[in-house]
Amino acid sequence: MNDLTRPGTINPSLQCQGCGALLHFAPGTRNLKCDHCGESNAIESSKVQKPIQSVDYDRFVASIDQHKQADHMKVVRCSNCGSETVLSAFTTSDKCSFCTAPLVLSPQDGQQYLPPHYILPFEVNRQQGLDCFQKWLKGLWWAPNDLAKKVSSSSSSLQGIYLPHWTYDTNTVTDYTGQRGDYYYTTESYSETVNGKTETRTRQVRHTRWSSVSGRVNCSFYDLLVPASKSLPQQSLDKLAPWKFELMVDFDERYMSGFRSETYQIDPKEGLLLAIEQTEAEIRSEVSRDIGGDEQVIDDADTEYLDKALKYLMLPVWTSAYNYNNKIYQFTVNASTGEVIGQRPLSAVKIVLCVLLVLALLAAAFFLV
Repeated sequence: MNDLTRPGTINPSLQCQGCGALLHFAPGTRNLKCDHCGESNAIESSKVQKPIQSVDYDRFVASIDQHKQADHMKVVRCSNCGSETVLSAFTTSDKCSFCTAPLVLSPQDGQQYLPPHYILPFEVNRQQGLDCFQKWLKGLWWAPNDLAKKVSSSSSSLQGIYLPHWTYDTNTVTDYTGQRGDYYYTTESYSETVNGKTETRTRQVRHTRWSSVSGRVNCSFYDLLVPASKSLPQQSLDKLAPWKFELMVDFDERYMSGFRSETYQIDPKEGLLLAIEQTEAEIRSEVSRDIGGDEQVIDDADTEYLDKALKYLMLPVWTSAYNYNNKIYQFTVNASTGEVIGQRPLSAVKIVLCVLLVLALLAAAFFLV
């Protein structure tokens, strides 16, 4: 997805001044490093880093084709899981970062891509990512005993990749109609038999007085994060948050040198619908607060989304997938924080032993009684 590499050439900003080899971004730094001679060059920009800002949503969507750029690159679609990965022009064969299936490379010269607005550079390097994996695995009590060994043996397949995300800002205006319930109490007499005698007593009984209401509420939302990738389960992508957005910088392709990136599979319009879903609970809560009273019923609510804005981001992860008993399991490390999420097999032996232990404890408790 970048023009850092052209067939048969190296971009001058990525060429080692010492030996002429290709420089790669070193996670946790702001430097490019040569894997051959160890030379390190700082990533310098002629532009002053400005505060992170969103762009107008409507104007961006209307002119999205104008933002795209032509490039010589390789966009590879995995025939197994459907992910679309962008690889260096020098790559001739590889495996999918998400499911480990072999990739069939197909150069698409001149393909257009959409440059992100911002990028969150890798902070966690490969070894630190592996350390995070191992620490996470030790906490998986229900996993098979040989799981750590198998993951360790496939650790070389750990891949660094930038995943596309959208963030949305919006101000909302919601007109609603509903019912407000206010509690009030009355004193009620009742009879009760006490020591064989009937006595008359009183008690407070709660009632609800309902009244029709209508109104308008305003809400503001910022940085509603929507993953633009379908390569990992939505639940997994959500669990990767939070991110260290304070380390985000203007998009610079040099931060992607040595890593893969994925093209967005959820376009900005579809992403907006997903962002709107994130606002619904808070809007309903605000409507309930505006209605007031002790109980609230919302009969109808019509929300208008104004001042919509977005940002297109690239966020870093380390991914790994391995085959255990003919089933693929994925692991992902947030390369900004070190947070690990993943799938893992369950140990049938451990589950059976646990069930037997519980049954034994129940049986012992029964005989003690």
